[in-house]
Amino acid sequence: MSQIPWWGLPLVAVVFALAGAAAVFLAASRNSEMLTRRRHSRQWYDERKDAYVQLLAAFERATYRLRAAYDAGEKTPSPLDYMDQVGPALMPVRLLASGPVRSAALAVHLQLERLHSEMNPAAVVGVEPRTHFRELLAQVPLVMQEFEAAVREELQIKDTPPASLNGAR
Repeated sequence: MSQIPWWGLPLVAVVFALAGAAAVFLAASRNSEMLTRRRHSRQWYDERKDAYVQLLAAFERATYRLRAAYDAGEKTPSPLDYMDQVGPALMPVRLLASGPVRSAALAVHLQLERLHSEMNPAAVVGVEPRTHFRELLAQVPLVMQEFEAAVREELQIKDTPPASLNGAR
């Protein structure tokens, strides 16, 4: 007869069942944590991307309105109108963006704000107000490029599509 007590086999079975249950529980909780972290990261990325796109669109609309008013010989929109249009898109960027993106966005904002305010370069000898306005307006796309570059770097947006998994093109 065997030297193993009668309760040995059930004890071993219970120990291995508990160890298996613990391993399954740990694997499931780790998987759940990773999915939650991935979901939060994706949500954070999407919130920032949406805020940046809205601000870029608001800046483009403001620039278009300035160009249209300038070409038509009309008075530029008031600074309050500009703030009503751009302010709601600017605030999320100020809250969510990193330092370089926030600085680039504020540089564009200050340039457009300057263009919406009363241009008075008459105090400077030899400066014509319309020429000064046109020069400042021509600088807006350059400052916008810096903002776009900072956004691309922060969001790690590449200008080439990702490589396919199967190697086919």
